[in-house]
Amino acid sequence: MISYELTDEKRKYLKLLAEKYPSIPAVSREIINLNAILNLPKGTEHFMSDLHGEYEAFYHILNNSSGVIREKVKLTFGDILGEHERREICTLIYYPEEKLEMLKARGWATPEWYKVTLKQLIELAKVLSSKYTRSKVRKALPPEFSYIIDELLHAQPDEDNNQYVYHEKILDTIIGIDSGDEFIIALAASIKRLAVDHLHIVGDIFDRGNGADKIIELLMEYHSLDIQWGNHDILWMGAAAGSRACVAAAVRNNIKYNNMSILESGYAISLRSLTLFAEKTYSKNEPMEAALKAISIILFKLEGQIIQRHPEYEINHMLLLDKIDFENGIVYTNGTSYFLNDTDFPTVNPENPYALTSEEEKIIDELTSSFQNSERLQKHIQFLYAKGGMYRLYNGNLLFHGCIPLDENGNFDGVTIDGRIYLGKTYMDYAEKTARRAYFSHDSEALDFMWYLWCGEKSPLFGRKIKTFERMFIDDKTAWNEEKNPYFTHYKSERTCAMILREFGLFSDMSHIINGHTPIHASEGENPVKSNKKLIVIDGGFCKAYQGATGIAGYTLIYNSHGMRIKAHQPFESIEKVLTENKDIESSSDMFETERSRVMVKDTDNGKYIRDMIDDLKLLLYAYRQGIVAPQSSGIKKQ
Repeated sequence: MISYELTDEKRKYLKLLAEKYPSIPAVSREIINLNAILNLPKGTEHFMSDLHGEYEAFYHILNNSSGVIREKVKLTFGDILGEHERREICTLIYYPEEKLEMLKARGWATPEWYKVTLKQLIELAKVLSSKYTRSKVRKALPPEFSYIIDELLHAQPDEDNNQYVYHEKILDTIIGIDSGDEFIIALAASIKRLAVDHLHIVGDIFDRGNGADKIIELLMEYHSLDIQWGNHDILWMGAAAGSRACVAAAVRNNIKYNNMSILESGYAISLRSLTLFAEKTYSKNEPMEAALKAISIILFKLEGQIIQRHPEYEINHMLLLDKIDFENGIVYTNGTSYFLNDTDFPTVNPENPYALTSEEEKIIDELTSSFQNSERLQKHIQFLYAKGGMYRLYNGNLLFHGCIPLDENGNFDGVTIDGRIYLGKTYMDYAEKTARRAYFSHDSEALDFMWYLWCGEKSPLFGRKIKTFERMFIDDKTAWNEEKNPYFTHYKSERTCAMILREFGLFSDMSHIINGHTPIHASEGENPVKSNKKLIVIDGGFCKAYQGATGIAGYTLIYNSHGMRIKAHQPFESIEKVLTENKDIESSSDMFETERSRVMVKDTDNGKYIRDMIDDLKLLLYAYRQGIVAPQSSGIKKQ
């Protein structure tokens, strides 16, 4: 027998572990169970990014599991059901309540229909649950029906067909007591949950579309996920923490993209004071144009104040209010003079251009207070902090939204704060720590850095020279070019990707960088899989504003036990079309990497945790048998 040296700390830990596993049989059962789990196939991971408030499309892709459910329906019933029948099953799984209501209104939901449908859903659930333990499947079932569904999923043929008769009686009883709807809804939920084991959102839930708040509500109910913050997310996080510059930028974005409803209806943030001030101050403009101009000038002033406070940010090119020749209507930038398309700046004092007027101060303070006191917004931002971070290492892959800043030579670049240089992983860790300090401590330096993370040239969430002023007030598009960080050139090199992966402690040939942030122009032949499969960029244009350029409407990267594939989605029409015409999102699939051997749980991060747990349980077993720790029960059940 192996002998162990037990420290006092280890003995204390074993006594705590013994509270959960109070007997030798309990420990033995758990060791057997965990060893069995290690030899199951790994769960399926889905990666999505840049949702940008496109709620309906995202909701549907969650419901159809990025097309995986349709694939499983075809696999299970392809030989016995036609295309129309399979699409009917899919729609029922995606939107069970709405589809049931429609079927009943048409008189199609007969007892025979219920029985056939329940059997089909049970068969599909069996297929999807086959790579999970019975315990995990049971936890995925709605608790009110878990026992009965578990029985139906694990029917085994027997000599006298007793189980078949038993299960037929269960179905007859479900239908006879008018519980068919509840069971169909429960089975549909279970199928969707079993189809995707874990979801990764690689940044940018907010802005552009008007449904970011509803997307977060969906994610808050999701069974297993993580989030890598995008620059649009960090903007709202900074605003909720009290950064006035982030507040101004968030409000500006939503006015520009005509998404005021998320502010006013979604988060109860009133724009009344701003719009009244704008109509009075910029009376020559239409009301919404005036509001956009008013908040933009406030933003440029607040940005200027931050840049002047932080010369280490090295973004003086954004200081333009002091470069305006008001008499000639010219602004000087990058050694060039440009004519302005608007010279009406009544609140800009040429002697002190970055000072807010008293009215502007009042407006931004009121808006900031509204962001900080919006209960729903604060709940959503706290969720982003709880589930999110700047990056994530997960099953050998490195996930982050934007970039790892590099210099022209492809070496790590970053920022110098208080005399310390932050590069690579150290920079990402510093950024995350500072983002948390901004929200939870309201530190003024950290709040300024939240704004820098939103739009800074060397921000790992942004990584280019932002030209908001130029795009708004200069018609000459030569002033608009937003030069990107060298990362976006060097990431095409396998050597660069390997360097970045090593920086984060990933040395496997099967490790990848998974990015969002920069839309892939699929219509022009651009491939999201780059650098000999070391990097995958999964921004495919969920946002409608980008779909003209991308030619598609989003990607989902799928990583299961067999390998990696990427699914390109076509634009989503409407939920009504799905219900009435079974019109699903069309998606094409590209399996770009196949594992040498099937990936099992033992090969994953969770597998390492389980192996460590097994080692601890073996130690507890030793302690029980050697009398070092006293069992708290015999483990023998009384008859």
